[in-house]
Amino acid sequence: MTHRFPIKEIARQSGLGTATIDRVLNGRAHVSAQTRARVAAAVSELEAQEMQLAAKGRRLFFDVIVEAPRRFSREVRAAAQAVIPQIGTAVCRPRFVLQQIMEEDEVVAALMRVQKRGSHGVCLKARDTPRIREMVARLAAARIPVVTLVTDIGSPARLAYVGSDNAGAGRTAAYLIAQVISEGQVLTTLSHEKFLGEEERAKGFAQRLAQLRPQVQIVSVQGGSGVDFETMRALEAVQHRIGDLRAVYSMGGGNRSILQVLERIRARPQIYVAHDLDRDNRHLIEARLIDFVLHHDLRIDLRRVFDAFLAYHGLLVSDAAVFTSAVQVITPENIPPDLRGDARGWI
Repeated sequence: MTHRFPIKEIARQSGLGTATIDRVLNGRAHVSAQTRARVAAAVSELEAQEMQLAAKGRRLFFDVIVEAPRRFSREVRAAAQAVIPQIGTAVCRPRFVLQQIMEEDEVVAALMRVQKRGSHGVCLKARDTPRIREMVARLAAARIPVVTLVTDIGSPARLAYVGSDNAGAGRTAAYLIAQVISEGQVLTTLSHEKFLGEEERAKGFAQRLAQLRPQVQIVSVQGGSGVDFETMRALEAVQHRIGDLRAVYSMGGGNRSILQVLERIRARPQIYVAHDLDRDNRHLIEARLIDFVLHHDLRIDLRRVFDAFLAYHGLLVSDAAVFTSAVQVITPENIPPDLRGDARGWI
């Protein structure tokens, strides 16, 4: 069966083998739904990028590897696709590997595939582990730059970090909560202990809250990767520790599940601070189920990611190794008009 894009090009875009692409395009058996979806996504990405082919300049392939809940991964993909057409110095083609939970072995395997087939840059949101740091160093040695997104990797080999000032975000959350409560408990939730960005948020929060409200007790929950069901299980495992709950600082997402568990045990916080104005949180803050969202614009982040890659390849002048942005405090009263959603039908 012929196709508008060569099999090798679809394989390169999707990260799959040519034999797999051939089976999918010809409708053969023994192909998983996930593989078919990856091929369909790759074809859609190639179609969206066709308009750029008339642009002058080099053609660069970038790999975006993200461990995050679907609601956040959708935002990352949309942000990348929004800023790519604005880049006039090169034809940029992103290839996405987006999973809700990626164990260390899966991330390492994905990075090894990138090294084998080649890439002009990797945008990475992953856990900070020794083997992942080692792979970042191997990619850098192979002249494949790595830029970390939102949460950093503790490796000097990575080219740059792009995202919010996580320690500053934690201090901001502590300040907001300290304006409302002076005693009792505050529940803090992290999606995974190996996400360096969330660890920095937690440290900044704990240090500042101890200064502002030393009598407030922190009950910390880790795990769930921001996925609703897993987050609910992690919180239920420690619900016996929740007594005089006054506040929640959610650093890793899964807020619908957190609210459901708290409602079930009749714990009603006076203030709830979350991160990222994704689709879920837009609904929740409009419904006034959460009070503040600490937000930064992913479109700006992704443009900085691509700028770092372009600078690495000599197509842009930049020598920054860290592109941090201050968080924007979103309330129910200042949600940007283009980010409003429909709050009906939620919790």
